[in-house]
Amino acid sequence: MKTFNRISLLLLTIITLASCGTDHKFVIKVQKKAILNDKVTVSLTEENNNPFEKVTFFVNGKEVSSENNTFSLDTKNYGVGKLSISAMVKYGEGKSKRINNSTEVFSNIPYQAYDYKIVNTYPHDKTAYTQGLEYYNGFLYESTGKRGKSSLRKVELKTGKVLQKTAIEDRYFGEGMTIFNNKIYFLTWEAHKGFIYNLETLTMEKEFPYGRSKEGWGLTHSDTELIKSDGTTKVWFLDPETQKEKRSIQAYNQNQSIPKLNELEYINGKIYANYWQKPLIAIINPTNGVVEGIVNLSGLVKEIENTQQLKDDDVLNGIAYDAENNRLFVTGKNWGKLFEIELVKQQ
Repeated sequence: MKTFNRISLLLLTIITLASCGTDHKFVIKVQKKAILNDKVTVSLTEENNNPFEKVTFFVNGKEVSSENNTFSLDTKNYGVGKLSISAMVKYGEGKSKRINNSTEVFSNIPYQAYDYKIVNTYPHDKTAYTQGLEYYNGFLYESTGKRGKSSLRKVELKTGKVLQKTAIEDRYFGEGMTIFNNKIYFLTWEAHKGFIYNLETLTMEKEFPYGRSKEGWGLTHSDTELIKSDGTTKVWFLDPETQKEKRSIQAYNQNQSIPKLNELEYINGKIYANYWQKPLIAIINPTNGVVEGIVNLSGLVKEIENTQQLKDDDVLNGIAYDAENNRLFVTGKNWGKLFEIELVKQQ
């Protein structure tokens, strides 16, 4: 009986070893960090030297051509940020397996640091929990947040007087807004939808759903696209006619990603973005996501604190630009002042 058990154990060990020898263990090999414009070699190997039939590679879900189980990833075609790399491998008798990995691409240039100087100071409604801000035809347009307090408003710049105001339904938490082709586009936070308003009457005309961006934070536009943040490091570009998301970028400097992007403004071909809960503005290249500049506005927080007590979420938020007169305006949530500032390069 003992002899039989030893033989059984020996056979089981042989079967197990044979099984391990034929088990396919696929690995995508790629460097974990890269610099923009680098060309990164990506390859697939089978760790147990078992044969396989075919491999198909994907970058961010899109198939790429490869040869001999490898390909060269040209980072300039993707911009900065985390790139998802996957492979579908066919092996054995009709078997297939998907393998995943990633690489992270950082900016190839240092960002320019900016200070500021105050040009003018204007009154601002202390009860306005500012989410979006835009200068249009001589007036400020502003969206405010908080459930039960969210609104869309037209404001006189010099006095801070609210000339028109539309309240948003209590169930919605208002977020960013922008004006494009005489329509106001307005975001909500977690409701996964935005609204389109009549510019003259501030009445709602239409609503639209979000796509892959789960939340609404900041909104601006270029000449051809709506530009949206969702509280992550991503910035999304939407078709203004359909409001469908076309593409996205990720905001990175040479050292790190820039998370929690909030209120946005498009100025001279660049995206200016508030950081949530930080007195900073990132200047982002809309083509590749490179953060080309960072504006430190911590002094404005101290300026406000000289005249009012700020709560934890009474943070810098709100960027507006008067293109005709080259004027830049900033404010914050529940701030009693709105500042016209001029950026000054740090040496």
